[in-house]
Amino acid sequence: MLDHARVRLVAVALVGALAAFSASAQQPSALPASIPGLLKGYLSPDALPDSLALLPPPPAARSAEFALDEAVARASVPQRGTPRWTQATLDADLSFPNAPAAFSCALDAPITEERTPKLYLLLRRTLTDVGLSTYGAKERYQRGRPFVANREPICTPGEQPMLATDGSYPSGHTAVGWAWALILAELAPERADAILARGLAYGESRNVCNVHWHSDVVEGRVMGASTVARLHADAAFRADLDAAKSELAAVRAQGAKPSRDCAAEAAALTK
Repeated sequence: MLDHARVRLVAVALVGALAAFSASAQQPSALPASIPGLLKGYLSPDALPDSLALLPPPPAARSAEFALDEAVARASVPQRGTPRWTQATLDADLSFPNAPAAFSCALDAPITEERTPKLYLLLRRTLTDVGLSTYGAKERYQRGRPFVANREPICTPGEQPMLATDGSYPSGHTAVGWAWALILAELAPERADAILARGLAYGESRNVCNVHWHSDVVEGRVMGASTVARLHADAAFRADLDAAKSELAAVRAQGAKPSRDCAAEAAALTK
């Protein structure tokens, strides 16, 4: 497990690596953040799932698994400049309020601080837990990213210098997206198939962007699911989950709809 000092260090890395929150973001006084913009998660450092214990090492060079990683990376090249590339660029943004909106079409409801404040806060806090769960393996293996190996473009070029020094394995974005998909599917089980499909596509966007290998994405989902499983043993999380479910039901009963262009998103994700 990570000790408190180590978690604080990786929290700093998390903010950079996940391009998380603006330092000017407002934070509830009852939830002090360890650093500006990053809300305190639900789990204590010693309760975080341990990615070093749960994940195998990344695929070795010249292995069949790495050959698959390379094949997936090559297959992403034709996506550049397409609507799927544009969608992957949107999915790369883990800042609030933009990040939760990625799931609003699948949920068929808005996810905003104004309309769904309890759900919005739940997603902000769980992002911290899920992101930190990936950093044991990230720091141990320091796996290079595909764009470093293939010298092809990425969909967020402004982040390239930072990403080049941040471990690729496992994918933190994927972990967060899959965790959120599991949480949202529990809140709205009638939309579960659409939500889970969106969670899968959210991780695949990291392949499209040429910033993660296929195996990074696969194991990112393991960490997302592991963190959600652990969160269910936390009383504060369960209480907030119940409150968010009631809030979401009320918003959906009002007929509130997402603000995103859901038809364009659906078309992009079919490619």
